[in-house]
Amino acid sequence: MADKKPADRVIAQNKKAFHDYFVDEEFEAGIELLGTEVKSVRAGKINLKDSYVSLKTGEAILIGTHISPYEHGNIFNKDPERARRLLLHKREINRLIGLTQQQGYTLIPLRVYFKKQLVKVSIGLCRGKKNYDKRDAMAKRDAKRNIDRAIKNYNRG
Repeated sequence: MADKKPADRVIAQNKKAFHDYFVDEEFEAGIELLGTEVKSVRAGKINLKDSYVSLKTGEAILIGTHISPYEHGNIFNKDPERARRLLLHKREINRLIGLTQQQGYTLIPLRVYFKKQLVKVSIGLCRGKKNYDKRDAMAKRDAKRNIDRAIKNYNRG
């Protein structure tokens, strides 16, 4: 048998980011979690909606991510909305600072997943979509769905 690499298990996705932004580039970062946060993440109790990445003092900080308190964590639970540091190399942070200083670019977390036993965050370098871009994307998605449905029905009969 051929050796198969185990697939990364996705914990949470930020679907709204793909609707509101064009993703130009993706980066992988580790996330610094404290105490019982890892157990909450393993249980899938994480929400990326309305979160973003801020680059301050040479560090990447994840802001607005909600990790629900662990049920059996009692006093060891941390604030669910606290800012969490992302683990990136210094050269990656410097490159991101240069890219985000261009007008219209921002850093948005796209998904949280396990890579082996480590929790990783996929960060997207994003440009905002205008309303007409969103309508165009919806029209293309609907057209593709109709074509796929027609092909499926044609193959049946």
